[in-house]
Amino acid sequence: MKFLKGALCGALATLLAIGIVSCGLDFTGSRGSTQAISSETEGKLKKLDKLIDEVYLGEVDEADLQSGIYEGYISGLGDPYSVYYDEEATRSFKEATTGEYDGIGAVMSQNRDTGVITISQVYENSPAEKAGLKDEDILYKVEGKEVTGRDLSEVVGDIRGEHGTEVEMTVLRGNNSEEITVTAVRETIEYPTVESRMLEENLGYLRILEFDDVTYDQYMAAFKELEAGKMEGMIVDLRSNPGGGLGTVCNILDEILPEGLIVYMEDKNGEKKENFSDGEHKLEIPMIVLVDGYSASASEIFAGAVQDYGIGKIVGTKTYGKGVVQQIFDLKDGTCVKLTISEYFTPKGRSINGKGIIPDIEIEYEADEENIEADNQLDKAIEVLKEELKN
Repeated sequence: MKFLKGALCGALATLLAIGIVSCGLDFTGSRGSTQAISSETEGKLKKLDKLIDEVYLGEVDEADLQSGIYEGYISGLGDPYSVYYDEEATRSFKEATTGEYDGIGAVMSQNRDTGVITISQVYENSPAEKAGLKDEDILYKVEGKEVTGRDLSEVVGDIRGEHGTEVEMTVLRGNNSEEITVTAVRETIEYPTVESRMLEENLGYLRILEFDDVTYDQYMAAFKELEAGKMEGMIVDLRSNPGGGLGTVCNILDEILPEGLIVYMEDKNGEKKENFSDGEHKLEIPMIVLVDGYSASASEIFAGAVQDYGIGKIVGTKTYGKGVVQQIFDLKDGTCVKLTISEYFTPKGRSINGKGIIPDIEIEYEADEENIEADNQLDKAIEVLKEELKN
């Protein structure tokens, strides 16, 4: 199946972020747990530390031990969406949610058996393309050092770097493994989170991979291009979309929905926060939204709002059912913590958490071994959209 089943991990880990709040790490609070931490926990930690010093065979990284304490404390909540991030994870997390990074604009994959790293995709107009790199090039060296067999994330880390700096790479190309060395100048790269194309009979297709900071602009550019091509109906594909930012999905829905409520959230104190569409850009053509069991969080806000307003049909399988909101708290030391702070509801007050969105037209994906490009769910969406255009 061409829609990644591994996206379940993304659905579990992704957030519906509503902002970053700065705070200090303070174990005091209304639960009265300060004494337990300062005496019992501290005493047990000292015992564990002593045992590690005396008998533990492996090497000890004190920073990792400290980080493990904080990770374990948040893990004790038993909430899969609440997570402590150390400095490295915080940097990666912020990069992932903004949809931007400083690098060369190439996707790389690694063969698990051979350790060979292949450049599987070179972004258009990227530093990688400008330097002469091509899809299917084998990455041989970075800055003169061989990379085959090295951890892929480490190699990618070596290639990324400060904007405007250079990185030298050697690749092997073609059946003869021609050795080619290029130098690329790192730039700020946007992840391509939106794909689009015109289907048969002026039906526009937009696939949103996730809702990052860059996604709204990418969506609008794709929508306008399809609109200029005389699009008469639109399919929005949210399959395997794990979610993303609340602000991003609401901004896109504001371009689609009539005037009214988009989504509302309710916190532990029963306080509500509402997001509205002004109705100035209501979509005037028929629409289909494709979803599956890996469509989560912001994707479910999108599908739920479209379904509640009745402005489009939902096609596919039941969505994941992540209806809670996380907020990022900056701990002022390069680390952060993500905590679940509220539950969200569709315009009609439906809770999605643990339930998901039930499609108007349910259809399971069926792989076609003889035609890997076949997509029976998309075919169904096209069929339904054509029927909508006839009516």
